[in-house]
Amino acid sequence: MKTGVLLINLGTPDSPSTGDVRKYLREFLMDRRVIDINPVGRWFLINMIIAPFRAPKSAALYQKIWMKEGSPLLIHGLNLKKKLQESLGNDFHVAFGMRYQSPSIQSALDELRKEKVSRIIVFPLYPQYASSSTGSTIEKVMEQVGEWEVTPEMKFISKFHDSIPYLEAVIDSAKAYDHNAYDHVLFSFHGLPERHILKGDAHYGSGECKLGNCCEVATKGNQYCYRANCFQTAIEVAKRLNIPKEKYTIAFQSRLGKDPWIKPYSDHEIIQFAKDGKKKILAFSLSFVADCLETTHEMGTEYHELFREHGGEKIQLVPSLNSNARWVEAVKEMINS
Repeated sequence: MKTGVLLINLGTPDSPSTGDVRKYLREFLMDRRVIDINPVGRWFLINMIIAPFRAPKSAALYQKIWMKEGSPLLIHGLNLKKKLQESLGNDFHVAFGMRYQSPSIQSALDELRKEKVSRIIVFPLYPQYASSSTGSTIEKVMEQVGEWEVTPEMKFISKFHDSIPYLEAVIDSAKAYDHNAYDHVLFSFHGLPERHILKGDAHYGSGECKLGNCCEVATKGNQYCYRANCFQTAIEVAKRLNIPKEKYTIAFQSRLGKDPWIKPYSDHEIIQFAKDGKKKILAFSLSFVADCLETTHEMGTEYHELFREHGGEKIQLVPSLNSNARWVEAVKEMINS
């Protein structure tokens, strides 16, 4: 009997047109785990304010990163699926889906059901656990499988920020860049509202979250704290690359709205780097395993320009793992562990 592997990433518009981007934003932001406010208020905020006004701007940005074959996130995901299938062999069937838009989680699960797999390994492609990404994805999978008459054995890989195969894949991709040739290293992660972290701590953590140095050490109480997972990822990567603590900064990007998000903020740190006389920065976006709008444009273009505006010279972004050979092997190792 075959084992099914379900790779899942967050999602992407079907095209960089304003209409498709608006459709994507509405599905994404209407998720109660993403914008966790009163449902009526969420509907009004998304459909009357954010989607109408943000969609044209986001569409223009997607047009800048769109590949000839399609969305970068989708293309890298499909390439990973293909290479992983070849590496795992005939005892496995690999499917790929997106939490939002196409290909859907339902279509990927239907593919595995048709193969009559004996069990399914669900692998959300988010290294660090967050309710708004991993939690939402797992919830959707369980909702879909819950409708089946026969539920196969299920295994969920809910986080892998401290997995040795994953860390080794990051190190392998970073070897092309000598951090000693840069004035500083920035580990930038996607941001979250502070309330997401505090709510998670109240439900599963120690109940003593300070949103501070407590994130630097892994404990039972912060094992599902997104901010702690991010700090621990960066610290482990820095250790393996022999980057001293004084030469790197951990920060968070992609804020939305006026509520406080987890700190420090990447754009603020970049401005400060330039003011401090730093000229060359090596940057990692380690909450993404595939290049997308947040890596290619936000970090690779917007932050690079911001740095230059304040006196810096260059931000060099280390590409995401995408579907490179070491990452394929890392995913295989985590699936077989």
